[in-house]
Amino acid sequence: MVAELRLICSSDEVVEAGKGVRFSVIRHGHERPAFVIRYKGAVYAYQNECGHVPVELDWSPGEFFDDSKLYLICSIHGALYAPVSGRCLGGRCQGKGLKPLRVKEIDGQIFLEQENDHG
Repeated sequence: MVAELRLICSSDEVVEAGKGVRFSVIRHGHERPAFVIRYKGAVYAYQNECGHVPVELDWSPGEFFDDSKLYLICSIHGALYAPVSGRCLGGRCQGKGLKPLRVKEIDGQIFLEQENDHG
């Protein structure tokens, strides 16, 4: 397994506790929606899928935070998730959290760290 970095966006596109950036990842041979957000200065990325049912979280493209700017929220069910861990905090997610993705911020850019099997 070799880790590769794939550019997602520039750092200034991801606003602190505000608008995130949508992108896609390949998981189990299928393209899946994903997103990256910034919270308390750090960047976090997740597969864009509610823990309750497989629907995308954002109510408008890139809008993942609730009104308080403290939690990520599912626009369909109102389930709340912790921005730093993706852990379910309440609502219909019933303890099922978001699927995290590894990201790195390097020299003003945000990269997805993905494992590729080049065996």
